[in-house]
Amino acid sequence: MNLSHLSALLSVSDKTGIVDLAQGLHALGIKLLSTGGTAKLLAEAGLPVTEVAEHTGFPEMLDGRVKTLHPKIHGGLLARRDLAAHRDALSTHGIATIDLLVVNLYPFEATVAKAGCTLGDAIENIDIGGPAMVRSAAKNWNDVAVLTDAGQYAGVLAELRAHGAVQRATRFALAVAAFNRISNYDAAISDYLSAIDLPADDAAVPARSAFPAQSNGRFVKLQDLRYGENPHQQAAVYRDLHPAPGSLVTAKQHQGKELSYNNLADADAAWEAVKAFDGASDGPACVIVKHANPCGVALGATAAAAYAGAFATDPTSAFGGIIAFNVPVDAAAAEAVSKQFMEVLIAPGYSAEALKILAAKANTRVLEIPLDAVQRDGATPWARGQNAQDVKRIGSGLLIQSADNAVIAAADLKVVTTRKPTPAQITDLLFAWKVAKFVKSNAIVFCGGGRTLGVGAGQMSRLDSVRIASIKAQHAGLSLQGAVVASDAFFPFRDGLDVLADAGASAVIQPGGSMRDEEVIAAANERGVAMVFTGVRHFRH
Repeated sequence: MNLSHLSALLSVSDKTGIVDLAQGLHALGIKLLSTGGTAKLLAEAGLPVTEVAEHTGFPEMLDGRVKTLHPKIHGGLLARRDLAAHRDALSTHGIATIDLLVVNLYPFEATVAKAGCTLGDAIENIDIGGPAMVRSAAKNWNDVAVLTDAGQYAGVLAELRAHGAVQRATRFALAVAAFNRISNYDAAISDYLSAIDLPADDAAVPARSAFPAQSNGRFVKLQDLRYGENPHQQAAVYRDLHPAPGSLVTAKQHQGKELSYNNLADADAAWEAVKAFDGASDGPACVIVKHANPCGVALGATAAAAYAGAFATDPTSAFGGIIAFNVPVDAAAAEAVSKQFMEVLIAPGYSAEALKILAAKANTRVLEIPLDAVQRDGATPWARGQNAQDVKRIGSGLLIQSADNAVIAAADLKVVTTRKPTPAQITDLLFAWKVAKFVKSNAIVFCGGGRTLGVGAGQMSRLDSVRIASIKAQHAGLSLQGAVVASDAFFPFRDGLDVLADAGASAVIQPGGSMRDEEVIAAANERGVAMVFTGVRHFRH
């Protein structure tokens, strides 16, 4: 096939796959235009290539800042082949058409991600000519195919070989991808420049705010959902442009029905909660979530044992819940969870036997979210995949905050009562504190022996949350005698402390900070309850 009537302009920062593409285009007879380093690379590969400066008759200048901003480039990209006036203009001015544009942009995002990036480095990596060409080609997609990613090369070459042209639907898809790339690129520049404090010297590394003057969300749609929170609502799920490993949107679905809006919301709550427990140091953990709240959490010697403890907290609420493990699911755990109705099962892995057992629960969505075992940046694998920020939509606006990733250790606790907690109680208090972080406020969590015993969530009164948690334990046939309790925020009055003491609690973990702390501490001393303050609150709305 001879496509010598076509020409391609190749100008890439990332040279991945470009020589192979150019060789494929040349073999089809397509004429090659190129710039700077790309042209040099193609020539060294033995390919006949015309430099843009020769094509335009105008040299590259200003250290390469100006090379493709020329009518012979943009006229060749923008001219509509179906309009006689456009064809006449090209002929009058001696402009040849460009049918294929291959461009990727200066690595701005990678540059500003480096710790030592100066303002000067950032500015020099803002591409001008590349985005301008991409926009021209994408606008004229009916006549020009524009490639902005090496992943597109093979498919386009295959179409050229098969049909002698890039198909209309492909050209349109490439144009959409090109505009999306430009949008994301411009958003990255805006995010960076809006977040920095201008330094006195361009060679300095500027201070950067976590909250830029303009926030530019960049998300990619994964799929439309059947409906939203309720059947009359429409919905879709999106992921970050570059999702972190170990996050829900990276999950592999082994089986089951399509995930719904509520499935995804609850699955995220379960997965984030179980990640609070490191499988290597804490051992196997299981979290069962219903309506975004943990209704059972437990540690165990095995995944099956952890599940048994979590399920026993509240078997009624566990029906139709989301189950998450922090360790791979083996056959024993699969057998155990298969005895209940569950919407979603999540784990970092499954044995072959486990998957065979779970296959009998055909409607259960079985998700696998592998976690990289390599420690990076001082963070364990379980700390990665966490969002750096939380975002909540309000009327015509956004609330953006840093995520609640605070971790409390035994050394951070302040004992405020005469009675001191035992080492075993300290362990249970820290466990309860981790769970309380994922329970909607007002949150009260009774725990003991590395498992939850009663959970009170989402009440307008903290006193009611205490009562509900103790009632749930009673209904599940669980004793609260000697239990420990976590409260996500301080007790404003002593009444909550009295109710949990009446239920049998022996130790409490709470942030402290109330005007009536002394009253609550006195009540704890009076009731013989040990109490520790964290100095950190865990409201979750």
